[in-house]
Amino acid sequence: MFHKAIELRFLEGTALEVTFQSGEVKRYDMRVLFPKYPQLKALEDRDLFLSGKLIGAYGIIWNDDLDIETETIWEDGETVRTQTVPLHAASGRAAGRRGGRAPPFPKPAPPPVSPKRNLPP
Repeated sequence: MFHKAIELRFLEGTALEVTFQSGEVKRYDMRVLFPKYPQLKALEDRDLFLSGKLIGAYGIIWNDDLDIETETIWEDGETVRTQTVPLHAASGRAAGRRGGRAPPFPKPAPPPVSPKRNLPP
């Protein structure tokens, strides 16, 4: 089962928090992956670390070489709180829609205009 991420926050060092559609907020320190994936040590560069982006609902990417699936954070991260997630945030933000808002509904079409008839007075 995949858990949809809807928000990403950067903390001190190489720690981050991800809010999931369920409302669970998980904290994860990327440092735990350094022994297994030494290329991730580049995230100690604060500017690089802060450039990370939530891509879709299932991953965080920093560049072509550095990324992580949010499922790893779900499974191995520490739950720090559970919060209520507004319906619009759960449906739109992770999908990359205009700042988390769903697209506007189209305007209804105007009623058809019927030609004037010449009616006797």
